Amino acid sequence: MKVNLELVDKMHIVARDHYNHKTEFDSIAEVGGENKASAPMVVMLEAMAACSMMDVAAIIRKKRKNITDLRIEVEGERASNHPKVFEKVHLKYFLKSPDADLKDLERAVELSQNTYCGASAMFQRSGCKVTTEAHLEQ
Repeated sequence: MKVNLELVDKMHIVARDHYNHKTEFDSIAEVGGENKASAPMVVMLEAMAACSMMDVAAIIRKKRKNITDLRIEVEGERASNHPKVFEKVHLKYFLKSPDADLKDLERAVELSQNTYCGASAMFQRSGCKVTTEAHLEQ
């Protein structure tokens, strides 16, 4: 895997992967940015949730269940001293489905967090406590 990054202006950075997909980063004005894009640590949370969401969606669909809506809300707590790594992350999964039940979602989340999601594994292996909860919405 290879990515390239370019400093565009102040703290605004554009990254491109080998497919030329673009990800933008920035910071708030207090640290020299213009808040044009998410900060790198925010993107890390987004990437972890996206990785897990892809797993969960694939697992639910593999069970031949339909997804009307799937969302994740993520809260992360960082260390107060540098390097300000994530110490706790909590993911709340919300599924709307005409035929899946809560056990389907809970099992998909468990498989994602314990087997498939490399992004979550990176957080956990660094000492971050990752917790989850699952909700089936009607």
